[in-house]
Amino acid sequence: MKIAILSDTHNDVHAIEQALIILKSERIETIFHCGDMTRAETADLFGDFCIHHVWGNGDIDTLGLQFAIQDCQPGSSTAATYSGLIGEKRIAALHGHDRRLLETLSESGRYEYVFHGHTHRQRSEMFGRTHIINPGALGGGFRSSHSFALLDLKSGSLTFKTIN
Repeated sequence: MKIAILSDTHNDVHAIEQALIILKSERIETIFHCGDMTRAETADLFGDFCIHHVWGNGDIDTLGLQFAIQDCQPGSSTAATYSGLIGEKRIAALHGHDRRLLETLSESGRYEYVFHGHTHRQRSEMFGRTHIINPGALGGGFRSSHSFALLDLKSGSLTFKTIN
């Protein structure tokens, strides 16, 4: 089972649409969004997917995001953090602006994967048996390239994709 990991889209509709074209061609059905989607209108773009969204420090319209994500595919969720089982893998997701929480989840040994965003920098790092992944950012005004990640939960293969 392949999933997508996105973060920090910051309403960049062009980059999101480019990423979604790739996700559809890869037959991705499940997306983890690690926060800073920011507005409900942006969530509407993800309607064809099951999306697990965690709130970032830029997600000021939490109520609007909740309603918009409810309209996405069944099983979609939005919360401050995510903890669950996908494809027989224990996964946690958070935005990452609470560094202490990020460290706690990463060091707990409870998860095979911990996903986060916030820094706009790609990260793929092991801590014990936990693979910590930051897909980079699809939006925002930083100089970093716009990126996201694809993860094959069966093989563990991780690929970062860049959007121009």
